[in-house]
Amino acid sequence: MQNGITQAPFGTLPDGRQVNQYTLKNNNGMVVKVLDFGGIITEIHVPDRDGVFADVALGFETLGPYVKDSPYFGALIGRYGNRIGKGRFTLDGKEVQLTTNNGNNHLHGGDPGYDKVLWTAAAEGDSLVLRYHSPDGEQGYPGNLDATATYVLTDDNEIVVRFHAVTDQPTPVNLTQHSYFNLAGAGQGDILAHEITIDADKFVPIDAESIPFGELAPVTGTPFDFRKPRAIGERITQPDKQLRHGTGYDHCWVLNKHLGDKGLKRAVHVFEPTTGRVLELFTQEPGVQFYSGNFLDGSLSGKGHPWIFRSGFCIEPEHYPDSPNQPTYPNTILRPGEVYETESRFRFSVAQ
Repeated sequence: MQNGITQAPFGTLPDGRQVNQYTLKNNNGMVVKVLDFGGIITEIHVPDRDGVFADVALGFETLGPYVKDSPYFGALIGRYGNRIGKGRFTLDGKEVQLTTNNGNNHLHGGDPGYDKVLWTAAAEGDSLVLRYHSPDGEQGYPGNLDATATYVLTDDNEIVVRFHAVTDQPTPVNLTQHSYFNLAGAGQGDILAHEITIDADKFVPIDAESIPFGELAPVTGTPFDFRKPRAIGERITQPDKQLRHGTGYDHCWVLNKHLGDKGLKRAVHVFEPTTGRVLELFTQEPGVQFYSGNFLDGSLSGKGHPWIFRSGFCIEPEHYPDSPNQPTYPNTILRPGEVYETESRFRFSVAQ
């Protein structure tokens, strides 16, 4: 199988615009499929320890559910990934009010966010480059933002995700990728036996609406300590207030990184014991949102399977939630003349 990028129609939006699906292949037989709608990764085909390929990404076979019902399956997220409390923050002395689409709060850029817009896509060499112009005032955000997302599939079985953005007014920016994974194969039960390691000494505690208190709490002695491999399901039902607030794991971990280190660091390692598949996340971001699929309930189906409770997990590289309201968190405000750039890599392999 030769590497490269091919394009085919995937459906039509309600306003008549065509959506295309791009297929990326490498020399190992790995296949990744991406839509220009939402930059959505619809399929990821990788081998198990016996060389048997399976699709490990939750999603749909057709466009309709992505437009209507999708819980961000595979999507690019912006202008701000995760939650902003009450959709409100103060920027340079002026209060900004965003739309609210998650109870009282703003989630994943609003509705529609970047997951539900048509990006301009083009294959440029071995890269699939997607561009979106987000106008001033979209979902309440100040300033025009020109965002670029680039996908590359390497022969190291890595999906490289690069983001670039510029603005003409100060505005918060926190772009991320929101694929749901099941390394046993999409639709092959829940993900509770997957063993996950997160290189983080601290995490971000949240209130009952999943908004941070502003503190960073140590993972030591809690169900949030994944510094050594632990099965996702091992402690997920413990009587812990933070687990109740997240309905399981739905929190941001504060990644261990050396001060000033701009390089990529391995943040997460996930091992699926029945197939031997391994997924590692390398990122330049300060945090990763680990979500254990707590709001999947079987009401959505795709690829011949109902997406049942905890049938997929997400590891979203990002800045911390609600950062525009938390002065002690790393900065997420992009200003004119600055360039937002960040890179993450999702590397697939096998272990015995």
